Amino acid sequence: MYLLIISIVFLLLGFTLRYWINRRKFNRRGVGGIEEFSSYEKATMLRYFERFGKWIAYILIAIGLLYLWRFYRYTS
Repeated sequence: MYLLIISIVFLLLGFTLRYWINRRKFNRRGVGGIEEFSSYEKATMLRYFERFGKWIAYILIAIGLLYLWRFYRYTS
C-alpha cells in the first residue's frame, strides 16, 4: 500500500512542478507574446533554473510511474 502512496506523491510533485514552471513562463509574456525580463542576467538564470526544474519534474514523474507499475505488478 505504501508503494501506491509514494507513487501518487511523486506524480503529484512532478506534475505540480511542471505546472508551476509553465504558469510562471506564461505570466511573463507580454502583449506581443514575447517573454519580458528586467535584465539579461535574470533571463539567463531563470531559463537555466526552469530547464533544470523541468528535468527534475520529469524524473519525479518517471519515478512515480515506476512505483505505480511496481505496485500493480506485486498486487496481482
